[in-house]
Amino acid sequence: MLTDLLPTSDLLFILCAVAFTAGYIDAIAGGGGLLTVPALLTAGLPPHLVLGTNKLAATFGSFTASVTYYRKRLFNPRYWRRSLIYTAVGALIGTLVVDQLSTDLLEKLLPLLILLAAIYTLFNRIQPDDRLQLPPENSKLHWQQRLQGLTLGFYDGVAGPGAGAFWMVSSMAMYKINLLLTSGVARTMNFISNGFSLVAFMALGHVDYVLGIAMGLCLMLGAFLGAHSAIRFGSKFIRPVFISVVIAIALRLAWQAWSTA
Repeated sequence: MLTDLLPTSDLLFILCAVAFTAGYIDAIAGGGGLLTVPALLTAGLPPHLVLGTNKLAATFGSFTASVTYYRKRLFNPRYWRRSLIYTAVGALIGTLVVDQLSTDLLEKLLPLLILLAAIYTLFNRIQPDDRLQLPPENSKLHWQQRLQGLTLGFYDGVAGPGAGAFWMVSSMAMYKINLLLTSGVARTMNFISNGFSLVAFMALGHVDYVLGIAMGLCLMLGAFLGAHSAIRFGSKFIRPVFISVVIAIALRLAWQAWSTA
């Protein structure tokens, strides 16, 4: 229980501060889990409980960010409905089969993939913020949305680190949309994959609700401020934050995967 794992209120305060910071960063560029997961491990939770509790907290933050982008008309649920459905399916499948998969190879490849995402964003020509048109719907786009949603939803259910970065880079590459629209897509799909993955973790009994809700409320506040900062300052603010975050994610994952090889 929480009282056994957190002997002092000081540690809870630290975890909530980490959650607030993670929510702010995650609403802009993704990668909040790279802060909250190690913090939960430090608190003494076993790994399976860390993943489930982190999903509960992350769902609060991603919900807040996604609602903010939707209210600013930077996400159209009808246009992205296929992505929403297939992301949910992928996340459920990924969470249910995570114990059956060997993630050793994935852990070693992830830093390279995320670094490539940063390089692509650094050199890619970014669409201007005032260009909010979405590409016309057609059968090719529909299949792209299905495949993207299923793949990244599955990945978020299995592992999660860098999922937001992959959503942003793949959406920019596939749909040629600007960073504001890309952020709206990434945060909303993160909410969907977090939420449906959370359902599976709850069914498996891998959630500390008290700690998850406490951190989740702080994530909500951070996400609210982060999303409004991104919308207010646009791509000139999002781009350097995004590149910095994905490089930090890649370096941490590389150290974690290769230092023990």
